[in-house]
Amino acid sequence: MADLPGLVVTGASGRMGQMLIRTITSSDRARLVGCVERSGHDWVGRDVGECMGGPAMGVIVSDDAPTVFAKAQAVIDFTAPTATVEFAALAAQAGIVHVIGTTGMEGDHIAQLTPAATRAVIVRAGNMSLGVNLLTRLTQKVAAALDADWDIEVVEAHHRMKVDAPSGTALMLGEAAAQGRGVSLTDVRDSGRDGITGARKRGDIGFAAIRGGDVVGEHDVIFAADGERIVLRHLATDRAIFARGALRAALWGIGQKPGEYDMMDVLGL
Repeated sequence: MADLPGLVVTGASGRMGQMLIRTITSSDRARLVGCVERSGHDWVGRDVGECMGGPAMGVIVSDDAPTVFAKAQAVIDFTAPTATVEFAALAAQAGIVHVIGTTGMEGDHIAQLTPAATRAVIVRAGNMSLGVNLLTRLTQKVAAALDADWDIEVVEAHHRMKVDAPSGTALMLGEAAAQGRGVSLTDVRDSGRDGITGARKRGDIGFAAIRGGDVVGEHDVIFAADGERIVLRHLATDRAIFARGALRAALWGIGQKPGEYDMMDVLGL
């Protein structure tokens, strides 16, 4: 096991953090060498396995990211935008791969990743699943084939605890549709409908967000014209698909040249 790539999980106590820990520790391709939580969290200083209600794993949760990163070849990060920007600089300093599944990142957060990518590999995606990345490619191709007489709407549903909307995946799909049309999503995005909004603007890409229950993730891309509709859909029923994709991205990134990559690069799409 000692010769397997060592991975770190940030935000260890979160839903995705715990899923990533389980995925890595059950894998025969990598080993868990560290877990990071924010200072003051009650997991810090304790064995992560015991924190998760199971047997000890021999990995102590730390709030000292630089020290933990120094022991690893890659870090997988599903935290918050501000934390992710800080982790990017630390991962670059350590010369390790930084896999980013954090959602809710805006343009200024993404721009702050660029200096780190000159020194280390960053793999960032709004969604790490194979199915969603195939859906993204299909969305781009369909959008390129249809003109603005076809309205585009992205509809997503997630669990009640999700804090950002539209989801990172919905925005990724919107970006793909905009690229297919040869336009900037910033110029055509419509995600704030409420009240008397007037008629839909031709060429806009609309977004709608549903929150409730324990929905893992559902995404529809609707192309609607007079008399017909095309609906591309992906349903996620198990959060493990994102963890498996992130693990694949981390292993792929080891040995790549410094730069910014996405799951299309990882999957060769």
